[in-house]
Order: sequence, then C-alpha cells, then structure tokens
Amino acid sequence: MSNISIRKSKGDLIFDIINHSVLIILLLAVLYPLVYIVSASFSASESVVSGKVWLWPVKPTLDGYKAVFANGMIWTGFMNSLVYAVAGTFINVMFTILAAYPLSRHDLKGRGIFTFLFVFTMMFSGGLIPTYLVVRDLGLLDTRLALILPAALSVWNMLITRTYFQTTISRELLEAGQMDGCNDYKFLWKIVLPLSGPIVAVISLFYAVGHWNQYFSAMIYLRDPHLFPLQLVLRDILIQNQIDFSTMSSTEELVKREGIRELLKYSLIVVSTLPLMVVYPFVQRYFVKGMMIGSLKG
Repeated sequence: MSNISIRKSKGDLIFDIINHSVLIILLLAVLYPLVYIVSASFSASESVVSGKVWLWPVKPTLDGYKAVFANGMIWTGFMNSLVYAVAGTFINVMFTILAAYPLSRHDLKGRGIFTFLFVFTMMFSGGLIPTYLVVRDLGLLDTRLALILPAALSVWNMLITRTYFQTTISRELLEAGQMDGCNDYKFLWKIVLPLSGPIVAVISLFYAVGHWNQYFSAMIYLRDPHLFPLQLVLRDILIQNQIDFSTMSSTEELVKREGIRELLKYSLIVVSTLPLMVVYPFVQRYFVKGMMIGSLKG
C-alpha cells in the first residue's frame, strides 16, 4: 500500500511548477538583500562604494565592525537594549495575560464594555504631546521606565491572546478546576499558562522586537547617553560619520570617508539585527499554532 502513488493530472503538474517558481522567486527576492548586506559589511570600503559587491564579500575585512565596536557606547547600548527588552517584555506579557484572561471568560460581567474600551484606544489616542506631558508629570523623563511603562500593553496582542484563551481553554476545564478547589488565580497560574506556551512565546517575541528596535521614544524621553538603547547609539554613530563637504581637502579623502560611511551602514544593520535573528529560530515553531489559533474570530 505504501508504494501506491496518486498520478497527478497535467493541470496539477502545471500548477505545481508555477507555484514552486513563484515561491522560489519570492525567496530570492527576500534572501538576496540579506545576503548582500552581510557581504557588504565584510567587504572593503572601496569595493562597496564602487559597486563590486554583488553576492559574496570582495576583499574581506572586518574594518566596518572594528569601527562600530571602537565606539565605547556600543556596549552600553547593548546592555540598555537588553534591559529594556527583558524587563519590558516581562511587564508587557504580564499585563497582556492579566487583561486577556478575564476578557476571555464568558462569566465576566460587562465583558463587552471592557473590550470596547480597549479597542477604542486602538482607534483614538491622545497623541504625542499629551503622552509626553503625562510622562513628564509622572516624573519618568530621563529614566528607564519612560521606555517601558507608556507601552506596557498592546491592545492588538491582548485581543489575540484573549481569542487564544477562548478557543483553547474550555469551560469544562474551568469547571473541573473549580471542583478541585482552584480559585481564579491558581487556575490561571497552574492550568492556563502551562497550556498557553505558543501564544506566550509569540507575543513575547513581538514585544521583545518592539523594545529592541525602539529609538523614537528614546529620542523624546531620554537625555542621558548612558540610558540610550542600541538603536539610538547606532544612529548617533552613523550621524557622526556623515560627510561635511566643506571640510574635505581632496577627492581621495572624500571617497575614503564615503566608503567608511557605507561600510558602517551595513555593519550597523548586521549588529542591530543579529541578536533577534539568533533568538527567532527558537520561537518560530510556536508561530503557526499561536498565531493561527489566536487570530480566529471570537
């Protein structure tokens, strides 16, 4: 029986060929820019400026990374972003679960009103200036909490988590837990969370990526360079290496500075994205289950 195969029709074969061709083209369109950026970051500056880099590094060198890590603030930025990502993600996930689980319970009175209030904030917000005034009046300016508390909860992630709870945690399971003496807090901690690994991993990655990539909030709320996240430090490095044509004494110096700037640009991209690319494979397997179940209408 295992040797029996279904013969495909001519139309199915044509469809498979077209489908695979389109997928290969899309894969190349996504993969090539990534390969080019990595190759350019390891290439000599003159090769990058002259356009000799196409696929593999030309005249391999680590000059770009040496220039990046020569700045002492780079390690401070790494540590700050790590603190923001870990602490911020923990607070985000905690608030998301504490909001999503009650809204997933059908016995919560006023559940529709609370859900509407959450969704309303997705459509309408106070804006940048009122938010800044609130952060200032709370005394959070130039503190780490300024990058964590104002974005403590994403309503979109909360709705996805709520739907996951609704479709995964059955009423029968709740009733069985209540019969065994579980209160709501114990049921959430010992039953709901162990069964919600996929959605917790998904929203944790979403929050962590947001914290790791943030720079605009840091530009607004922070003044102390020792509190700057990595993205803001990398931005400052790139700005410091911008070319001032009025100070260039020769064409050779201009070409050299332009080459260093281009090399820095690609090296900075690799430095800022590498940590997330290392973490992603460990949570990727949860995406299909977590996002597909959590995105169902409920």
